[in-house]
Amino acid sequence: MATTPSITISAGEMLAFFFLLLGPIKIVGPFVKLTRGAEPRFCRQLAVRGILLAAGALGAAAIVGERFLDNFRIGVPVLAITGGLVLFLAALDTVMQQFRGAAGADAKDTPLSLSLAVSPLAFPTIVTPSGIAAVIIFVTLSPDPGGKATIGLLLLAILFVDLLAMLYARAILKWLTLPLYILGVVLGVVQVALGLNIILVNLSRIGVFTMTP
Repeated sequence: MATTPSITISAGEMLAFFFLLLGPIKIVGPFVKLTRGAEPRFCRQLAVRGILLAAGALGAAAIVGERFLDNFRIGVPVLAITGGLVLFLAALDTVMQQFRGAAGADAKDTPLSLSLAVSPLAFPTIVTPSGIAAVIIFVTLSPDPGGKATIGLLLLAILFVDLLAMLYARAILKWLTLPLYILGVVLGVVQVALGLNIILVNLSRIGVFTMTP
């Protein structure tokens, strides 16, 4: 890139985005439905395989996506605005889904097979398009290897939480449905605001308008 990127989003904010876009809130229900009637051993195998596939996909997307964006020499403020727009729309969509309620069940149950770890578990249940976009943008904006390592650790932490959520999905769905719903809505609203703030701050940086403290 023509200029050295600088992170405009804190580690805590990135963790919040990852939790909403890649985290367990949206996984528990679909995983329970996907493994209905399955043995515990199959559920564990499916969960572990899905997480490994998701981790590999996120790592590959970060590397390839960063290289593409770097080759096109997109300016840091423009990239940050794009990131803010993607995160804003993704968070807004998640919030609206919470208020609309979950989608209805499929007409037919999916036959049990470990191939389900690829689709629909890893893609798009764990790894969403908006989650991939967030990872690519955060990695590209990261100024140094230390920043990229921090992003990697945050992703590993989220994926570990996802794994635990799938291993204990039935208990979570039974006892923690309401707290998870409330947490999802609160985080979604906060992240809508964060995404909008990223857009406004970087529009100010390129001189579209002046922001007062």
